[in-house]
Amino acid sequence: MLKLVGFLNGIIWSKALIYLCLGTGVYFSIKMRFLQVRHFKHMFNLLVGEKGSDKGVSSFQALAISVSGRVGTGNIAGVATAIALGGPGSIFWMWTIAFLGAGSAFVESALAQVYKKEHNGEYRGGPAYYIEKGLGINWYAMLFAIATFIALGMLLPGTQSNSIALAMENAYGINPYISGAVLIVAFAMVIFGGVKRIGKVAEIVAPFMATGYIIVALLIIFMNITKLPAVIALIFKSAFAVHPVFGGIIGMAISWGVKRGIFSNEAGQGTGAHPAAAAEVSHPAKQGLVQAFSVYIDTLFVCSATAFMILITGMYNVENSAGGFLVNNLPGVGIGPEYTQLAVESVFPAFGSGFVAISLSLFAFTSLLAFYYNAETNAVYLEEKLNVKGLVMALRVIIVAATFYGAIKTATLAWGLADIGVGMMAWINIIAILLLRKPAFKVLKDYESQLKAGKEPVFDPVELGIENAEFWISAKPSEEKTAE
Repeated sequence: MLKLVGFLNGIIWSKALIYLCLGTGVYFSIKMRFLQVRHFKHMFNLLVGEKGSDKGVSSFQALAISVSGRVGTGNIAGVATAIALGGPGSIFWMWTIAFLGAGSAFVESALAQVYKKEHNGEYRGGPAYYIEKGLGINWYAMLFAIATFIALGMLLPGTQSNSIALAMENAYGINPYISGAVLIVAFAMVIFGGVKRIGKVAEIVAPFMATGYIIVALLIIFMNITKLPAVIALIFKSAFAVHPVFGGIIGMAISWGVKRGIFSNEAGQGTGAHPAAAAEVSHPAKQGLVQAFSVYIDTLFVCSATAFMILITGMYNVENSAGGFLVNNLPGVGIGPEYTQLAVESVFPAFGSGFVAISLSLFAFTSLLAFYYNAETNAVYLEEKLNVKGLVMALRVIIVAATFYGAIKTATLAWGLADIGVGMMAWINIIAILLLRKPAFKVLKDYESQLKAGKEPVFDPVELGIENAEFWISAKPSEEKTAE
């Protein structure tokens, strides 16, 4: 099984996908004049600017759902994996893909708003919808929906539950079977409540968990502040093959930095587009900017916090792809959340392992909720297109089973399966958003011109020459009537 997973990852995560992700981010950033910098303050203001409704969630709830998916085990175990396999330089490439990926996140999220639809009283949208409506390629839309159903319903949940089980076993000696059983009971109770319940849970848990984790990270960094300049220098020297120890693994640094960066911040995967479509906003660009900001929250804040804790305390190993270790500070310690647990434990004895285990459990639990919501959106899409029923219920059973399976399996297998899922979605979605770049650029230009004119931006697809945006056309008369 491990050999098959490794073989498939070798094909999916070839250099072609690495360069495609980086190149797409560079292209969008240049074409949109680095909106991730120009609109940084505006992004923050938009978080509380739009309210929810009976049909859609607020901008903040949509952000919370997407942050729940982004801020997960990738921020703790994923960062540790990147350092272990790609060295400290991999963190620079995680930062790079986050900065560039903010442009990709804007495009996919704005497109999700443009081509969203109402289904059973809730807003639905995402790559399958904008591929069908924007490109008119039905089979390609179906391909993304099927790939995402498989990836988020079967392949990715195991990373979250596996990291929870490992962290709980390291901290409290809890058997993974017990951790897995408790997790799936709590998980099932929420996912059977629908998107509104998921939004409410994420709105409360996501800010709480991220804030608490970053506070502890900042305390550790400040207590070791004299080491911080050397750690930052180590990251940059390792990223550009200047460091004598890590210079020979620059390719691994780029590969694992980009791979783990995309796994964590999801920019380009298309997954963040699903909650973006569920938001109640007056213009698609608003949610595009909010979702671009969420990439910063994930990688530049939370991933950086983990990386600094690990590197500043020296609680890490770096494997040599040729065999053995380049750094072996923790003999016998495997790759996973234990790096972070030991980093916190080294500064706060008898506290670190438990704190990280609880933080990771909250991170991973909300990620599972986001995985389910995104997979459910594609299950609904497939039910409509295939004229079948029962896929949503089947998804609930499958994702709960996959979550338990991941808790009791090895970390290597869990992460390998997840990488296959992430890679499948990234290939399909990045090609789609490149082909749909013109509508996305029109949306941004229209939004910026209305802001410049001092107006509250509203979206009119007909005026912009954007076709098949039926939701916005049907919504316009009722808005005019309300205004009268």
